[in-house]
Amino acid sequence: MLAINNIEVIYNNVVLVLKGISIDVKPQSITTILGANGAGKTTTLKSISGLLKPERGQVTRGSIEFNGERIDKLAPHETVKKGVVQVFEGRRVFTHLSIEDNLLAGAHIVSDMKTVRDMIDQVYTFFPRLKERRTGQAGYLSGGEQQMLAIGRALMSNPKMIMLDEPSLGLAPMIIEEIFGIIQRMREEAGVTILLVEQNANLALSIADHGYVMENGSIVMEGPAKELLANSDIQEFYLGIGEGGSKKSFRDVKHYRRRKRWLG
Repeated sequence: MLAINNIEVIYNNVVLVLKGISIDVKPQSITTILGANGAGKTTTLKSISGLLKPERGQVTRGSIEFNGERIDKLAPHETVKKGVVQVFEGRRVFTHLSIEDNLLAGAHIVSDMKTVRDMIDQVYTFFPRLKERRTGQAGYLSGGEQQMLAIGRALMSNPKMIMLDEPSLGLAPMIIEEIFGIIQRMREEAGVTILLVEQNANLALSIADHGYVMENGSIVMEGPAKELLANSDIQEFYLGIGEGGSKKSFRDVKHYRRRKRWLG
């Protein structure tokens, strides 16, 4: 469904952020991109959704194709019309609007009101908590409920693929578990393809079909999620588990950097 072909992204005509990355996303799959802060994960999503230009970024090499069509030169609203929607880190809801008005804002490309009402009902099926509070202001929701609303608003454009940027950020463990369960349901019941950017490697790999690991703007490892979860380097560098299952300390930075040679 999505093919990122050896793209490079440069900011301000100077800073090379993505260094020839390639990623494939299959239809109705959950694909995750793992990596620390600054690895290039969010830039990857913005290169797909067309949101690099406001930040003086551009794809200078390679191509991005969605269902066989190039989308790396499209404006953001055109990308949404193709069926690709991004949910940003930080739950950016319209705090002064009601829950239902937030959802209606997400349906701006849908002209048929019956379809809009059907999609609202579908969102409420996934997020019954939002239905209970549909007339209340979004600003009074908890962090977890705002994340639910942000994902629900993305569903309102009837997307083929949703890109989620750090959906677990700042949320309590029980809420995270609930939201990740809903992400799985979205794939299974609505047939939506998911591209998930996440720092919580254990959680992301537990629901994903395939995973990519990014460091410093490059893909350093990829494979089926189950294989990555069992990989000793992934366990050490992202789960903090050393040999024999012992917890690993990263105080010895020199040792950590020396071991962290994915391609050597």
